[in-house]
Amino acid sequence: MFNPKRVLIEKEALTYPLGQELYEYFTNKKYNVILLESNRTKGIPGDTKEEKYKQGKSTLVIGVKKSLKFQTCKPSAHYQLPLVTGCIGQCEYCYLNTQLGDKPYTRVYVNIEEILEQAKRYIEQREDEVTIFEGAATSDPLPVESYTHALKKTIEFFGKEKNGRFRFVTKFNNVEDILDVNHNGHTTVRFSINTDRIIKSYEHKTPSFNKRIEAAYKVLNAGYPIGFIIAPVFFYDQWKNEYSMLIKETKNLFPVDKHEKITFEVISHRYTTKAKNRINEVFPKTTLPMNDIERTFKYGQFGYGKYVYNKDEMKEMKTFFKEQLESNFKNSEIKYII
Repeated sequence: MFNPKRVLIEKEALTYPLGQELYEYFTNKKYNVILLESNRTKGIPGDTKEEKYKQGKSTLVIGVKKSLKFQTCKPSAHYQLPLVTGCIGQCEYCYLNTQLGDKPYTRVYVNIEEILEQAKRYIEQREDEVTIFEGAATSDPLPVESYTHALKKTIEFFGKEKNGRFRFVTKFNNVEDILDVNHNGHTTVRFSINTDRIIKSYEHKTPSFNKRIEAAYKVLNAGYPIGFIIAPVFFYDQWKNEYSMLIKETKNLFPVDKHEKITFEVISHRYTTKAKNRINEVFPKTTLPMNDIERTFKYGQFGYGKYVYNKDEMKEMKTFFKEQLESNFKNSEIKYII
């Protein structure tokens, strides 16, 4: 659960029941609560980019989602579902470091019913087709769930929708609040996992691999379809041994008869020049492998260039993970390896 150093509440948020509830919750628990006259954040300290980043990551903003025009989320879903923006984790490689820039705080939205009503309209526009919504495109919503209950409301909503499906990904393990929800199999919970070496080196303020796997086991036993995102994959000494161990340890916890409910997505490490510059500002001692000379420059589907591993390395990675996953999870589905 996220225990912020400070809580900023937009004045308009208090006009919603959840906004008032959160105001009373954090006030009664003696948090540092700051009321804002508008949606412009104030009161986050820090003189350097690094300090501002760390203080921002310790800040919770409670506000109203003004724009209800959902962004697309191809290829994994049709639309983003904006329940939360930001993440309390401090992963050095995360694309949110660039996307959120000087606003790395976590922002929760109190007008959840309005957001879900908009999702309903998008579902109805596609008539008899199934419409998929991604709840973690710009966030990890799980750490704030114990007091927002946004995931619970959303999962219950999609459980009643014949042609609506919901999915989100998390690195966190506080799943107890969603285990007893009537999901009707319409929500897929995915867990981002990596080797212990990568988690300890780059995924700061996040649970261990073992805690994530234990949480996934609980979610699967609650009847949810689940998935694992192995990302980002790095090439380093012993990378094959350690990723092989990760897959085997995952397999050992899940009964074979439940493998058909598990999916895998594998994503290699990549970065943009903008991301590299931002990472070096907020993590000046980073050891992330970002030597442009050792990478291949490639234009992505959104028109900007990024540095990826070279063709031979990618071929080796794809072969390795395909063999490992197919031999350990014969009845599971590999969505992609990129």
